[in-house]
Amino acid sequence: MRRLALFLLAPLQVLLAQNTLQMEQGDTSPTATIALVEFMEGHWTGTAFGGVTEEIWSPAIGGSMMFVFRHVIDDKVNFYEIGHIREVGNSLIFELKHFDANLHGWEARDEVQRFKFIKAEGNRVYFDGFTFENIGPHKIAIYGLIGNDDGTTTEVVFNYNRQ
Repeated sequence: MRRLALFLLAPLQVLLAQNTLQMEQGDTSPTATIALVEFMEGHWTGTAFGGVTEEIWSPAIGGSMMFVFRHVIDDKVNFYEIGHIREVGNSLIFELKHFDANLHGWEARDEVQRFKFIKAEGNRVYFDGFTFENIGPHKIAIYGLIGNDDGTTTEVVFNYNRQ
């Protein structure tokens, strides 16, 4: 629950969950390929959770795009994420793991956070609880539902500029 505590204590840019979708029980992901998220490729920076955020997304290869994320507060690394979006069963899945500044994992060793593909519409690609938005050649936004200790969720936005 370290992740939840961090998110509750940090200042957030909070929205009213207008940009994310959640998958209904029993729904299956539609057909999709990694081409839908190729706009994510590159080096992106922004601010969130009271600090600087950085994501680096690799080019698509082998039906997968991997990424690393770094959050820095007061010139010190706060936490990292590593993950990917990959093709699975003729669709997509977004998966990630969190690590503290010393690379100690937040999730259990074999645990991975998974977010199933819901749909692509216009300039947005929707996963269960996350939305990737292509704003232009030098701007993207990622919206995510973050769990709170009381069982509710809060939608946060990461606005990024290409470096």
